[in-house]
Amino acid sequence: MSVKLRLMRVGKKKQPSYRIVAADSRSPRDGRFIEIIGTYAPRSEPSEINVRSDKALAWLAKGAQPTETVRKLLEISGVWSAFQASKPAREKPARVRRAPKAPASKRAKVAVKAPAEAS
Repeated sequence: MSVKLRLMRVGKKKQPSYRIVAADSRSPRDGRFIEIIGTYAPRSEPSEINVRSDKALAWLAKGAQPTETVRKLLEISGVWSAFQASKPAREKPARVRRAPKAPASKRAKVAVKAPAEAS
């Protein structure tokens, strides 16, 4: 089961507010969810973003993938930077340089000459 952090719309018609939830990626937008992580009210001035950072960090650590909008909200609230800081830095493996291969025409000549010289 893949878990997504996404928005769930609540509120009256023409007056949306959203819950940030952890949900199975196959469930519908306003359907079943696993846990509520926070809220987002875009119509208030300024917009209100309330995120429970401990729960959000726990879900991100478990591998939950945020949608683009939720990721932006997490960046604004500071949770995303805390998550990036907690991840161990990956080291890039050293590149192994190999000698360039001879062109196919030279390889064919070498293969033909070797048995002829042995006779």
